[in-house]
Amino acid sequence: MKTIDKSDISSTTRLFSNLSFDENKLIHKPGSVVGSTALIAGTTVGAGILALPAVTLPSGVLPSTALLIGVWLYTVVSALLIAEVTLNGMRFYGRANNGLLAMVESTLGKPGARVTGGAYLFYHYALLIAYVSQGGAILISAVEGIWDIPLLPTWMGSTGFALIFGVILYLGKDRFVEKLNSFFVGVVIISFIGLLVLGINRVHPTSLLSQNWRALPPALSVMLVALFFHNIVPVVVTQLEGDAPKVRQSIVIGSAIPLIMFLLWNAVILGSVTPTMLENISGSSNVFDPLQVLRAGDAGQWLGILVTVFSEFAIATSLIGFFYGLRDLFRDMNLFADTPKVSLPLISLILFPPVGFSAINPNIFFTALDYAGTFSVSILGGVIPAAIAWRVRDKYNQYQPLVPGGKVMLIIMIGVAMMAIFLGNW
Repeated sequence: MKTIDKSDISSTTRLFSNLSFDENKLIHKPGSVVGSTALIAGTTVGAGILALPAVTLPSGVLPSTALLIGVWLYTVVSALLIAEVTLNGMRFYGRANNGLLAMVESTLGKPGARVTGGAYLFYHYALLIAYVSQGGAILISAVEGIWDIPLLPTWMGSTGFALIFGVILYLGKDRFVEKLNSFFVGVVIISFIGLLVLGINRVHPTSLLSQNWRALPPALSVMLVALFFHNIVPVVVTQLEGDAPKVRQSIVIGSAIPLIMFLLWNAVILGSVTPTMLENISGSSNVFDPLQVLRAGDAGQWLGILVTVFSEFAIATSLIGFFYGLRDLFRDMNLFADTPKVSLPLISLILFPPVGFSAINPNIFFTALDYAGTFSVSILGGVIPAAIAWRVRDKYNQYQPLVPGGKVMLIIMIGVAMMAIFLGNW
């Protein structure tokens, strides 16, 4: 048996131990920084990356890079605020599991929980609408190209895309869907690396030098969506047994990995856009999407194929994650609590609204992401973390903050969130 001295006890920072029984044995299952970092990185890298080039193209590489880094710093601080409240909740209430909605209700009451729940529901549906719309558009374009079919109705793409994954999620067991999602993630990683390798050779220096700082505001909401991972912060805190240094390390590194990916992706895609393509921006009422141009093969056939594969599988992994997130939310609301985990009525409630909105407005992808970032992420990732931290800091004397700056920092966080909402409606 290992002996424990006082130095071991004083150096221990975790608040509890993840223990479980295996027959007659008590097993300690501590979470790892590597595993938690991977969880944050995997959650952050989603289909939001697909909208970045379209909203950053008007401003250029350098301005959008600066804003991306600024948004990342903001999301890290707000995630640390959620971790801070979760850790202190563990200390004061003696509970290892504290979900975001439960924390809000215990600090801000039921009105705050309703606002948070509404923002969370709107966020999931808005992104599902975006994913079904864009996934269907890419699917129908691929079908037209492979089988040389004339123009098909756009609603067939979104409907077919939703039906494919609806059947998979309905018939497939959780273990099968988990393996399928892991395969999709592997395809995303491989295609992303291929995109960088192939795309670097097609970067035009003149495209990298284009700058328009006044065109930055419309990109803010999409960047907030792309860098949002806050819903899993309580899970990470629980996995790491309330160890504050490990939690902080996982949040910073886990979110920095997607940031680096986004910066490289943004530079390569914008750098692959020629001055001739840029002329199409002026006078166009719709959002000019450089990915759509690259998927069409205007910068080379192989680059177009890689962009198509990466885009579709990135959407697929995000769709699966958000489907299960919305499913669990409905079950927490006592809807379909007595039915199987994935029932036909539950699938219909989750997927029919996105299919309907996508059929009505095939170009809703960017609009849905914009609304999700403007309202839901600004509330969930800005106002709510600062508000609950403010309330709990005033309530307890032995409160240990993870974010310095006191109430001035909290006011800044709320102010930035309000500014994002204002800019989104500007």
